[in-house]
Amino acid sequence: MNRQMVLTVTGRVVFMIGVLMILPIMVALYYQEGWETLGPLTKAMVITLFCGGLFAFKSPKNKSIYVREAITITSLSWLFTVFFGALPFVFSDAIPSLVDAFFESASGFTTTGSSILTDVEALPNSLLFWRSFSHFIGGMGVLVFAIALIPGSSGETVQLMRTEMPGPTFEKVMSRVREVARVFYILYAILTVVLIVVLIIAGMTPFDAMIHAFGTAGTGGFSNYNDSVAHFQSVPIELILSVGMLIFGVNFNIYFFALRGRPSIFFKSEELRWYLGIVTFAILGLVVSTFHLYGGDLFTCAKDALFSVSTIITTTGYGTVDFTLWPLFSQLILLLLMFIGGCAGSTAGGLKVSRVLALTKLSFKKCQKAINPKRVTVVMYEGKSLTERVQNDIALYFLLYVLTFIILVLLISFENLDFTTTFSSVAATFNNIGPGLGAVGPKGNFAAFSDFSKWVFSFAMIAGRLEILPLILLFAPSTWRP
Repeated sequence: MNRQMVLTVTGRVVFMIGVLMILPIMVALYYQEGWETLGPLTKAMVITLFCGGLFAFKSPKNKSIYVREAITITSLSWLFTVFFGALPFVFSDAIPSLVDAFFESASGFTTTGSSILTDVEALPNSLLFWRSFSHFIGGMGVLVFAIALIPGSSGETVQLMRTEMPGPTFEKVMSRVREVARVFYILYAILTVVLIVVLIIAGMTPFDAMIHAFGTAGTGGFSNYNDSVAHFQSVPIELILSVGMLIFGVNFNIYFFALRGRPSIFFKSEELRWYLGIVTFAILGLVVSTFHLYGGDLFTCAKDALFSVSTIITTTGYGTVDFTLWPLFSQLILLLLMFIGGCAGSTAGGLKVSRVLALTKLSFKKCQKAINPKRVTVVMYEGKSLTERVQNDIALYFLLYVLTFIILVLLISFENLDFTTTFSSVAATFNNIGPGLGAVGPKGNFAAFSDFSKWVFSFAMIAGRLEILPLILLFAPSTWRP
């Protein structure tokens, strides 16, 4: 274990978070919020810069980063990012409880969008900005954001990017990791700015536009209004956000290769076709099952179906309607979308469309083998055969996912709530979605849960964002052996 490199890189990530705290301070100054807000923000920034700076500027002789170092750096970076990101809420007494603040910060940086706040509008604009800006930071990944700060060759940083952005399709761009990191974030930032401008044109104030653009780009879903997007009562805004969420739920590798002269990838990508197909069929299912609730208003029904599907499959979590009042069939469709999630290499959470597709094909392969054991079967994905190693990795991840999910449900069951609330609260946090069903639906939140459950949910959000393994291996003794 190259512990010095672990400390250095983790320190640089923490220091970067401290530097980014300048932005909510600037917002506080702009809105003249006074020292009662500026003081806590400044205190949080100084502490974060100091703690990160203790290690950030050391230059280890050995700059090698292998699998163990990558796992440790990734897990520690996210845990410390969430912890220090929670300090502005604690110091300002906006969220005086460290447990609650850690939950809110974890929800922000992991782009989950779940909240313990019962009155979001009571927060000052600077904290609302920091709360939503955490979506933007965490959307593409804090380590991808900080990749330029990490010394060493692509062979060293590649381990970090692979750990933070796992997925069957990511290997395609690993050889150009620094270039990819820059292009990803430049594209990410440009799309976010475009979305801000479009939302302003649609009628939002610049501040509201930034808040909701951050939530859309990071597929997080934090709003500065208690009734979320429903506050605006605007069809154009809902349609813009619906399309925006779907755009950010697409694999950024597709955008990368399109910009490099391969626009045909939009038509050739199997993952993208399935993603759009799932979205289409889900919208049709919701329209058919909820049309009777709209008194013959097909447009409003289709609009609400589009928004609900977009916000759930991309794991964003914005709300315009209370879908807990919809028929059971509609709720089951949305619950299924919670588990599927967006594309690999996007800002969305969930199992990912690529894994669901691969698992489906693997299942058919096993059925064919059972019928005809001598038959040679090949699992094709994106025009290429999946190697046995990739197949095993996907199957192993799914097993780990199911086992972790069951354990989380059992832990939350100590709250003794109804099954719908218990099950969907885990699904909402573990898949980085935000709202669930029952008491944690679009009109509810997580405030009533015990501190123990909030720690469990926080773990679930971080584990779901890192796809489980890095956070689990952090606590394995073998990870820390020299």
